[in-house]
Amino acid sequence: MDEERKTQLARAAALVVGAYVLSRVLGLGREIIIGREFGTTRELDAYLAAFRIPDLIFQLIAGGALGSAFIPTFTGYLAHSREADAWRLASSIVNLVLAVLTASAVLAALLAPWLVSGIAPGFAPEEQALTVQLMRTMLVSPVVFGLSGVVMGILNSYRHFLVPALAPAVYNLCIIGGAALLAPRMGVFGLAAGVVAGSFMHLAIQIPQLARQGASYRPVIDLAHPGVREVGRLMLPRVLGLATVQVNFVVNTFLASRLLEGSLAALNYAWLLMLLPQGIFAMGIATAVFPTFSDLAARGRREELRSTLSGTLRLILFLSIPSAVALIVLREPLVRLLLERGRFDPSSTQAVAWALQFYALGLVAHSALEILTRGFYSMHDTRTPVAIGVGAMILNIILSLVLIEPLRHGGLALANSLATIVETVLLLMIIRGRLGGFDNSTLVRSAAKTGLAATVMGVAILWFTTWTATSSTLLQVGGAVIMGGFLFLAVCVTTRSEELRALRSVVRRKRAPSLRK
Repeated sequence: MDEERKTQLARAAALVVGAYVLSRVLGLGREIIIGREFGTTRELDAYLAAFRIPDLIFQLIAGGALGSAFIPTFTGYLAHSREADAWRLASSIVNLVLAVLTASAVLAALLAPWLVSGIAPGFAPEEQALTVQLMRTMLVSPVVFGLSGVVMGILNSYRHFLVPALAPAVYNLCIIGGAALLAPRMGVFGLAAGVVAGSFMHLAIQIPQLARQGASYRPVIDLAHPGVREVGRLMLPRVLGLATVQVNFVVNTFLASRLLEGSLAALNYAWLLMLLPQGIFAMGIATAVFPTFSDLAARGRREELRSTLSGTLRLILFLSIPSAVALIVLREPLVRLLLERGRFDPSSTQAVAWALQFYALGLVAHSALEILTRGFYSMHDTRTPVAIGVGAMILNIILSLVLIEPLRHGGLALANSLATIVETVLLLMIIRGRLGGFDNSTLVRSAAKTGLAATVMGVAILWFTTWTATSSTLLQVGGAVIMGGFLFLAVCVTTRSEELRALRSVVRRKRAPSLRK
């Protein structure tokens, strides 16, 4: 990769990761406030079950499927200086998405009672009625998010990352407002109102940047446009792939609704805590590198694509392996420090920590998956990740049914991690063959160094938390993080970790422009 492209990629990654850090911090604050207000109660279970259908509609029609299909196609037109065709494509996609999402939301609202009884059969009748009301309230959000997702794809294609990356932070702020200001008076409907307001703000923050880009909108749905057909061709397999992910969530909701009260809420808290580092590192970096992957693939620069993908994977392993170890070792004091207040009591802490340790086992795989799938999408191959994803879904369901009996809701978390690990390994093997290798010795050496450093860190954290068992939770977690982080970096310096040097390079490149001003 040439030096200029490295610099651009480093700046984009730094900006997006910074925005994702803000979003995840706000997301953590959101969960802290929700935990204080609702703990692990059936009321929160109802909200989470109600959220399932609106989220399903968005994800299948306009979520990651649209982005993975739209960005490579839109970027391809820009790479060949066909901007008019690119904007006609964007207009057609916007209009199609709005029409399909609106029709789907209306249909879901009409069928809400039957949908709820299907996904949450373990709820009592009054709990199902509450879930129906919440679902109907939130069904406007996927329509707005659909439009916002297209806008985000346009801006990312033009290498504008900061504003789209800030949109989730605004969304989280709205839910925080709903939980803190409205929930005390409206109950769980305050959360639903925050979701709806957040979807509108998610779109609104991106509109000024879109206008500055010179957006050219037309009220047209050009189904004969080659770009529209290409997006459709790429989306169909990806929709099927996302459907497998959503089926897993629906199955979790179905099974957890039959467990003890709060099991679904405990799973959700644990899942979001696992996603905290995954969202900061993997999602941020993947968002920044995807347009670069797509551009390199469109220009036929396969060697650079292989080099960029390999380097990105090594960096993801460097960041996610120690994060997984820290989550496993610190699971209980971390949950206690972050969430245990108000209606979130010690029993809630135990329930969340139990699931978190199993979810954390899959953190590295979830993180690497974000990079690998984008490598396939950049080459206009959405079928391979889908085929592997369908197999992983089936494995997840089988493991869930096997593990739920001995491990309760923790079995659902472990099933997810095991299935994701298998999915990631298979995709890595396939894309490695497609690109002619990844410089395996470098990848293995990098992972071994990171693993050694993370092991030293984990042992030290375990000793420290045991030694400070009677101390305050803040001291336990804060001291463990500081000491563990120092030891991890010390081992990385001793072993001359290439990824540590790469992170330093990112920081230097990010600072360089300001030093010249």
